[in-house]
Amino acid sequence: MKLRYLILTYFLVISLGALAQDKVYYAFKDTRIINGQSTEILSGGKMNFIVHHRFGQINAGAYEFFGLDNSQVRIGFDYGISDNWMIGIGRSSFDKTIDSFTKWRLIQQREDGGSPLSVGLYANAALKALKNEEGKLPSFSDMMSYSYQVLVSRKFSDRFSAQLMPSMVHRNIVQPEEENDIYSIGAAAKFQLSKMIALNLEYYYILEGQLIGDYTEPISLGVDIETNGHTFSLHLTNTRGMMERAFITETTGDVLNGDIFFGFNINREFRITGRKY
Repeated sequence: MKLRYLILTYFLVISLGALAQDKVYYAFKDTRIINGQSTEILSGGKMNFIVHHRFGQINAGAYEFFGLDNSQVRIGFDYGISDNWMIGIGRSSFDKTIDSFTKWRLIQQREDGGSPLSVGLYANAALKALKNEEGKLPSFSDMMSYSYQVLVSRKFSDRFSAQLMPSMVHRNIVQPEEENDIYSIGAAAKFQLSKMIALNLEYYYILEGQLIGDYTEPISLGVDIETNGHTFSLHLTNTRGMMERAFITETTGDVLNGDIFFGFNINREFRITGRKY
């Protein structure tokens, strides 16, 4: 059986096989898991400044300082409009991409007798402002892509949470014989190791026959370290993408060949309006 089927089966089993327990808060430590979004929402009036950093391939060797000589960065700002609705914008050096998003939490996990799941909707628009071989920008329409996700999570205990992410990425311009719409399903899990540290796993299975070329499915392992007002995330992944179009449809790293990238995310939350803690 292929590696991806084993991984997806594992996530499905742990996501659906456990029984309901007492209500707990924060299925994941942050609004993002590693690359993808979680069901968590910034509370109304809060702003999050976030830096995503991805180095080059570790197997590039000593000459490239094991990938540290080569890096991509995304800088963004997220804002909580209400306790169940947030928006965000960012700019990435990867393909010189500007992206914006909105995320709604439709259902919040509740105590016994309430909802056993949290459910959210996520939509993203990205502009890939990379010049062509002639040194010119494509048309505005050709630069655009759009991503849509349903986010379904459950915190089964203080130690374990899981999430599924059915996803669709639409690209306005694609290679001949390639699909404009790419369908995938993501799965993630969090293992709380201590009060301040959590281990995250994230994987996206892409339905067969949609992508043309040597593209692979993104898989990532991360460690979240939480401090006062900060969340610091270290991770190993086979993708350098920092938004859905990039990491779902443009991942080329083959884990079995050692194509692994080291990266980190740094978050800092600020209270802009509303109640103070």
